[in-house]
Amino acid sequence: MNVLRRLVWVFALVAFPFAAVSMQACPFCDGEKGPTMTLQFEEAAMVIYGHFENPRTTGDFGGGESDLVFEAVLKPHDAIKGLKKITLPKHIADSKLKFVVFCDVYKGKIDAYKGTQVSDASEMRRDIDDILKNQDKSQPERLRVAFDYLNSPEIEVAMDAYREFARAPYSDYQNMAKTLPADKIAGWLQDPKTPAYRYGLYASLLGHCGNEKHAAILFEMINDPEKRKVSGLHGLMAAYTMLEPKKGWSFLTELVQDKEKPFLVRYSGLQTMRFLWDNRLDLISKDEKIAKTTVVKGVANVLAVSDMADFAVEDLRKWQRWDHCDQVLDIFGKKGFTTPIIRKSILRYALQCPSPRAVAFVKAQEALEREWVQETRELLNLETAPPPTPAKKDTPAKK
Repeated sequence: MNVLRRLVWVFALVAFPFAAVSMQACPFCDGEKGPTMTLQFEEAAMVIYGHFENPRTTGDFGGGESDLVFEAVLKPHDAIKGLKKITLPKHIADSKLKFVVFCDVYKGKIDAYKGTQVSDASEMRRDIDDILKNQDKSQPERLRVAFDYLNSPEIEVAMDAYREFARAPYSDYQNMAKTLPADKIAGWLQDPKTPAYRYGLYASLLGHCGNEKHAAILFEMINDPEKRKVSGLHGLMAAYTMLEPKKGWSFLTELVQDKEKPFLVRYSGLQTMRFLWDNRLDLISKDEKIAKTTVVKGVANVLAVSDMADFAVEDLRKWQRWDHCDQVLDIFGKKGFTTPIIRKSILRYALQCPSPRAVAFVKAQEALEREWVQETRELLNLETAPPPTPAKKDTPAKK
């Protein structure tokens, strides 16, 4: 803990920069990431809502301090038990301003490291109340609450709700999304003021609660030259496939092979196929084996597309689809498929594939470029190695 962190005060409802989260859980969420209000409450030792009084100047360099008067203790701590106010090193003259103040406690001293300005009538205040009211409920239930704030006119509130979805795995909102108001979400998607990075999430929600009318809206967006430039395009494609499974899958299989389409559009189609493999095989077939075979065939067709072949090879390797070994090895050295990244992806596949042809291929490459093969093998082993087991703590011997 850094006890020297300065007190950060946000005097307007704007997003405060945080370190990016390490991994994005939602497959369709893009844009700014950061700790949600829920996580901020969990990490803080205490949280206070109140206003400032008695501002005064301190020191020789124009420093100041004020008394934070408690109006509500949102997260209590023994350090403020019985207190009605605390003094903080910030000169705030307007007692009408209200703040939510996040604090740590270190060696008995209070370290107030963030203050966010709010008002009694603001959506942020209601959002905080809902967070506290629902903090012990399940994640799907909390996400349903967050949904109501996704399109808040208060930017920080809307961003916080978005971050709740961004850190949630798809399975956490898959069933909950079936209960959402489809027309409202469709309106958000069609609103020109909606940030493009939100299209993927909004579309994926609509895919669970919408109908044919909404599928048509999604398909129109997918084919809009401007909308197709956004990073959430695969969310639109996934949602369309949810609402129109047969049409959606047919669209995807044709798209990923169409060399006339822009690369990013085709890649979004491949991303959608990966999403179906990971989460929604049921959209392809009720028989999981048939569904997997169908998706694999769709991805394997990408092997014929030179600027995306390496992605397809990697997917087939990760899915351990060794039945496509001949198809993968056949493109090695083929005109248009000789880039280093394609060659390496094929070698990685062959190094893990148990088929006799793959084994013979690796031996042949070792004879030609032993160092290249060895380096690729070592990197692959590092990638696929299981995480180390945490060391067990020594336990005192029983007497």
